[in-house]
Amino acid sequence: MSDQKERRVNILVVEDEALLLHHLCYQLQEAGHTTLPADNGKEGWHFFQNHTPDIAIIDLGLPDLDGLELIKRARNKGIATPILVLTARGNWRDKVSSLNAGADDYLVKPFELEELKARLNALIRRSAGFSQPVMASGPFSLDTLTQQFMINDESVPLTSYEYTVMESFLRNANKVLSRSTLEDQLYGHDHPPDSNVLEVLINRLRKKLKQHSDTNPIATVRGQGYRFELPAHEKPGQ
Repeated sequence: MSDQKERRVNILVVEDEALLLHHLCYQLQEAGHTTLPADNGKEGWHFFQNHTPDIAIIDLGLPDLDGLELIKRARNKGIATPILVLTARGNWRDKVSSLNAGADDYLVKPFELEELKARLNALIRRSAGFSQPVMASGPFSLDTLTQQFMINDESVPLTSYEYTVMESFLRNANKVLSRSTLEDQLYGHDHPPDSNVLEVLINRLRKKLKQHSDTNPIATVRGQGYRFELPAHEKPGQ
């Protein structure tokens, strides 16, 4: 089993310009992420309903279902995925309309790819309750910039696969994460069926946590998945 170079984030990209859609998805995949490409609003809505994107990039001028309506529909259904609006419309009224509809940020075309990546990273951290790059809770801390994991201020080496799983746990502390959700984080949506890689990673993480903290917060929830359990007074944050 070999480890991937970078953690994966599932990014829904809804853009009707074919060349830009291809370019965005390619660049995001090169950065280590998984993309869900959609060239119209209805397809974007399908991904919202049937997948679990960590973040969404949505153009406003979409066929079938425009960007504003797509955002409103997602928010009305209680979908809390961070949304970055990416559009050629640069006037303040469109920005206000997007934010009022439930968007979290707004970027006008043309744009620099590095700015887009920085905004995506900030939205993901903020949505999980982390305004800074370091996620800390109890004895555990993880720096998403340096990818350093600490237990009781002691650095604990993680492989990139282990890092991906640990980051998912800290972002979703005290929540049940299904096996498929964690596998999507590791491989995207093309993970092999009936693989025991996830169980191997969980066992390795449990041993490292036990060794450095004398505790095992990773609980198996029978028939559902795993939960990273923290005491009620230890909420993840900065």
